[in-house]
Amino acid sequence: MSDREVVARVAAGVSRIDSAAWDACAGTDNPFLSHAFLSALEKSGSATARTGWQPAPILIDGPKGRPAALAPAYVKSHSQGEYVFDHAWADAYGRAGGRYYPKLQIAVPFTPVPGRRLLCRDPSLSPALIAAAEQVVANNRLSSAHATFIAEDEVPLFEQAGWLIRIDSQFHWHNQGFGSFDEFLATLSSRKRKAIRKERATALDGLTVERVTGADISERHWDAFWVFYQDTGARKWGRPYLTRAFFSLLGERMADRLLLVFALHDGEPIAGALNLIGADALYGRYWGSVAEVPNLHFEICYYQAIDFAIAHGLQRVEAGAQGAHKLSRGYRPVPTYSAHYLADPALRRAVAHYLEAERRAVFEDIAALDQMGPFRKEL
Repeated sequence: MSDREVVARVAAGVSRIDSAAWDACAGTDNPFLSHAFLSALEKSGSATARTGWQPAPILIDGPKGRPAALAPAYVKSHSQGEYVFDHAWADAYGRAGGRYYPKLQIAVPFTPVPGRRLLCRDPSLSPALIAAAEQVVANNRLSSAHATFIAEDEVPLFEQAGWLIRIDSQFHWHNQGFGSFDEFLATLSSRKRKAIRKERATALDGLTVERVTGADISERHWDAFWVFYQDTGARKWGRPYLTRAFFSLLGERMADRLLLVFALHDGEPIAGALNLIGADALYGRYWGSVAEVPNLHFEICYYQAIDFAIAHGLQRVEAGAQGAHKLSRGYRPVPTYSAHYLADPALRRAVAHYLEAERRAVFEDIAALDQMGPFRKEL
């Protein structure tokens, strides 16, 4: 980093920042970091102060006042929609007389997708961006700052700044240059190949699959998908995080980076999944169904995603948080990372001790799960 003075500021939201300036820092690889996606969360009423996600992106301006570094940040009044669970930390701090909320969250709301959180045109500004987050905590008397689902190469930057690193895992499918789904199946044990073929046949019995992307996505498709999303959201979270308007905004702003997969019965959608298309990955996000069909979830969310990734030369499929059932379907466990700055030294010491043991357990679990995968042992 140069010797010039670095000044950081907090904006009132991603929507208040020029879209080209934001995307110049964020790049184009990961659609969730784009101005279009993040500003749609704000404009649709999904990520706002009212929902406990007060937008507070951190900026460092470069020459001519254009942002040289950014971090998508939010002041949080709860820990919902983060997928890195710190509820136990909040409870323990509250019992000790502390106030855990509000806190600063550097993240993509409601989205457990790994990626950069320090969005820098000038990489030497990364330490200054971390320091700015710490200053936001101090200036506003927040308890902490949390950067969730950070890129692996950002881990050393946060470690050097003294943040605590937490490790968890997800299941990703990796493309080995397959030319077809059958080529992928050939890497699995005979028993697993047969099981997957049977699952696919059972799921699609009497149904057809429709994939929709780009300009072909209409409000009719969003209306159908909204029904599925509401059902899943109500069962998982009590109420859906996203509003109906959010999906229409996605369709308006970034349709070419969206893939909707529907299961149709007599031409009518009975289930569907939303995926986002990155530079080298397909990201599965939301799924829902209004009918109970055996194995349909696996087909629409996992196997259709693999089919699409192979056809379009994408390197991996990221199918979201949790779900050990993905293992037997060719998705392998990989580590995910988060970084945590806790202002209170006592809370920091307690959490650091816990994380040390948790990290060992997670890595042991990843190794054990990988050995249990469906792949032929000689591979």
